[in-house]
Amino acid sequence: MLGLRTAVYKVPDLNKAKEWYTKAFGVKPYFDEPFYVGFNIGGYELGLLPEEKPFSERSDNVVIYWGVEQIDKEFNALIKLGATEHEKPTNVGGELMVASVRDPWGNVLGIIYNPHFKISN
Repeated sequence: MLGLRTAVYKVPDLNKAKEWYTKAFGVKPYFDEPFYVGFNIGGYELGLLPEEKPFSERSDNVVIYWGVEQIDKEFNALIKLGATEHEKPTNVGGELMVASVRDPWGNVLGIIYNPHFKISN
């Protein structure tokens, strides 16, 4: 195992999701096709796939956390962009903080402040 490489979110409207995630992460996609949109977020892939059939509710049994420096600021920015609260910023021990939102399509998007995490090659 080499570690996490890609997190994929399925969305009913790829263009609207591409616009939203561009604003949410402040990064334009490096790969943009009708079948997949890919963003490079700090060396990790955030992918958007068009969903083939609509879902009534998204599962939250797996939450992917994207690293942030200021969790309250990022949480509030996502809410202002149209996300809804899933879990308010919460201290989970020491300096570690986590939070999560649901994007406009119901996908759970987690954020984490972890000053101890270091990317290793």
